[in-house]
Amino acid sequence: MIAALTGMGLSAAAGLNAYIPFLIVALVARFTDVLTLPAGYQWIESGWAIGIGVVLLLTEVFLDKIPVVDTVNDVVQTVIRPAMGGLIFAATTAASALDSSTWMQEHAWVGVALGVVVSGLVHSGKMAARPVINLGTVGTGAPIVSTAEDGASLGLSLVAIFVPVLVIVALALLLWLGVWVVLRLRRRRRDRAGGGPAYA
Repeated sequence: MIAALTGMGLSAAAGLNAYIPFLIVALVARFTDVLTLPAGYQWIESGWAIGIGVVLLLTEVFLDKIPVVDTVNDVVQTVIRPAMGGLIFAATTAASALDSSTWMQEHAWVGVALGVVVSGLVHSGKMAARPVINLGTVGTGAPIVSTAEDGASLGLSLVAIFVPVLVIVALALLLWLGVWVVLRLRRRRRDRAGGGPAYA
């Protein structure tokens, strides 16, 4: 159960930024005993995988801050984020240091499927919200929201590994925040179009 919560949290984090949870898992597995990846996934903590992950993260962080480019980037990431979510979910649920249950280790496809679904749902929400935010703020909100998403991805990744019981709370908070921001921006845009108050 703990391993599933860890996988779920990391997959959700991958839906916001594919490379942050990947690098967190890689670095924690490489430099600590908190996470021990099984043989089939140990390449994640290799120097070359970490190096490529850093380059991709820097590219993603830059592109995601630019209005319109962020939407194009989200389209490209439609395959990458769910795939990374599936990979990270499967790798961490199979890690013996996280859970003594062997069921997930023997049924790795379940972890992959769950990771793809969780990451895909978060990515879909991000992809739907970003154009609304860009329009509602005339593009000025893109770097702010992107930075918040990166921070949420980092925080969720760390919570998933070190305090997995809080993953459900973190996911509920993330969902509430995303819905609140979108509804607020839609209301503001509707009020401006109708000549009403723009403070709601």
